[in-house]
Amino acid sequence: MPRSFHQKLKILYLMRAFQEKSDEQHPLTVKELISYLQEYGISVERKTIYDDIEALRVFGMDIVSRREKPSGFYLASRSFELAELKLLVDAVQSSKFITHKKSRQLIHKLEGLASKYEARKLQRQVFVESRVKTINESIYNNIDCIHTALSENRQISFQYYEWTISKKMRLKKNGERYRLSPWGLIWKDENYYLIGLDEKSGTVKHYRVDKMLKIAVEKERRNGEELFRNFDTARFASGTFGMFGGREEAVRLEFENHFVGVVIDRFGQDVMLHRVDEGHFSVLVHVNVSNQFFGWVAGLGSGVVVISPSDVRHEYVAFLKKSLKNYESATKII
Repeated sequence: MPRSFHQKLKILYLMRAFQEKSDEQHPLTVKELISYLQEYGISVERKTIYDDIEALRVFGMDIVSRREKPSGFYLASRSFELAELKLLVDAVQSSKFITHKKSRQLIHKLEGLASKYEARKLQRQVFVESRVKTINESIYNNIDCIHTALSENRQISFQYYEWTISKKMRLKKNGERYRLSPWGLIWKDENYYLIGLDEKSGTVKHYRVDKMLKIAVEKERRNGEELFRNFDTARFASGTFGMFGGREEAVRLEFENHFVGVVIDRFGQDVMLHRVDEGHFSVLVHVNVSNQFFGWVAGLGSGVVVISPSDVRHEYVAFLKKSLKNYESATKII
C-alpha cells in the first residue's frame, strides 16, 4: 500500500495500541508509540503523537498521562471494568448449557475487551474443565431461533434427544418433531429451559434447550396467549425443577436403566456406568452427603438404591424413617 494510505490509518492504529497494550500498570511512552507505528510503515514525530492523543481524548477515549514510574499514557476506563469481565468469564465458564468449545470462544472475545495484561488475569480466573457441560454445539442457534419465534409470535418445531444406557444420544419419539408455542425461557439449576404450549396435547410443557435439535421457526402464530398472560413462571419453575454442603463421600448407587439420562445430567458424561443386570446399572460417584442428597435420591423413588458405604446407607434409611414419622398421625386419621 502507498505510504500516504498508511498515514491515514495512523490514529486508528494508535487507538488499537491503547486498547490492547495499555493499562494503569503498563502505560505507553511516546517512544513506544512511535516504534509501534513504525511496524506498520508509519513514520511520525513526537509532536504529532501528542496531537493524536488529544484527538482521541476529544473523541471520547479516557487516555491519562501517568507521571510516576512507570510513566506514559494509558487507557484509564473501558466499556467493562476488569471485575465485570471476571464476572462474565465466571458465568460463561460455569454455565452447563454452553459447550467447552463455545465457552473458550466467548472468553477469548471477552479478553479482547481488556488489555493483553488484564486478559492474562482473566485466563487464570476460572479452571473448571471438569464441570459438566452440554455437548450440543448448536446451542447458540437454538437460543437465536427461540428468541426469533418469541419476538415474531410464531410456533417452533424441533427434535428432542435422550441418553441410552450406552451413553449414546437417541431421538425421542423415533425422531418425530415436537411442535410448541414458545412463551419464555427459564434459567434453573444451571440449565436453560423453554416453556410453552404443546400443540399436540394442549398442555404447558418445558424442554431443556441444550437437548433440542434442528429447531425451526414455523409460519403459524403461537397459541396460548390467554393462558400465559398471567402465568406465574417463577412459581412454575420452583415447583417443577439445589446444591448444599455436606461431607464428601464416594457412594455407589444402583439405578433402573431408564434413569441413565438423570445420572448423566447430574454427574456428567464421564461417569462410569456398570451393568448389574438387564434392567439395572450402578455408578460410583463422589457426593456431598446431606439431607438434600437424600432428598434427591428419594425423589427418584424405588428406581434407585444406595448400595454403599454402609454408613451412608444407614443414614438414608434413618432419613426416610424420620420423614415417615411426620405422616404417622395422618395415617391413623385416614
